[in-house]
Amino acid sequence: MEGFDNIVSVEWLQANLGQPNLVVLDATITRVAGKQSNSETQQIPNARFFDIKKDFSDVLADFPSTIPSELQFEQLAQELGINKTSFIVVYDSKGIYSSPRAWWLFKTFGHANVAVLDGGLPEWETHQFKTEQCTENKKLTGDFKAKYNPNNVVYFESLDAIGKDSEFKIIDARSQDRFTSKVAEPRAGLRSGTIPNSVNLPFTALLDGKTFKPQKDWEALFDNVAQSNQQLVFTCGSGITASVLSLAATILGYNNSVYDGSWTEYGSLIK
Repeated sequence: MEGFDNIVSVEWLQANLGQPNLVVLDATITRVAGKQSNSETQQIPNARFFDIKKDFSDVLADFPSTIPSELQFEQLAQELGINKTSFIVVYDSKGIYSSPRAWWLFKTFGHANVAVLDGGLPEWETHQFKTEQCTENKKLTGDFKAKYNPNNVVYFESLDAIGKDSEFKIIDARSQDRFTSKVAEPRAGLRSGTIPNSVNLPFTALLDGKTFKPQKDWEALFDNVAQSNQQLVFTCGSGITASVLSLAATILGYNNSVYDGSWTEYGSLIK
């Protein structure tokens, strides 16, 4: 599909909404049961709800937003009507927050044709493009097949060795105040702290309000924290905003992965 890449503009999406293979997914975390929290009740026309917290996480895991199994992801993506040939655009109601997690999950389960909508729903509404009332998903039947890519994911057991290996760099996407323990973690009972040998690059540093800054600005940010030949491992609170950094790093050409458990797991297991 012409003009389709890892990030697409609202203008691109508006012009291509009628494409038969295009699927738009609302990956807003606060949206539940066909509605969004507070006054957020609108969606991009014909969007389907990509429920990160319930459907596309292992809800039986000890920590939030844990990556689901290959089979779970495949079955629930099929129920969203995702096909092998689908071009997927994901967005969220904050602008850029949870939509890159959906992007990362599709990439991790072998689907290349997925992009994040720059600016998400706020940017769409700024352009006064049409919206509709949020609706519950219809159960569909797609032919999507998941193929798990282990190179995209880092697990707790590997972190100690990774932190001591100069070929890797652990980069934390949390705010500077959380990284330096100036403020408490938002998750009740979770201690403050950082993974040893990690550095801080808040995901918000890549943004200009609700949308991404130009890629040349990203280059300077990554140059400050990592070398071009290092394997980057991203972490955050629970693996959501680490995916924002993964999206940018992928576009810039860095080999990278996400520590899925992130600080919620590490700070719970290491006292």
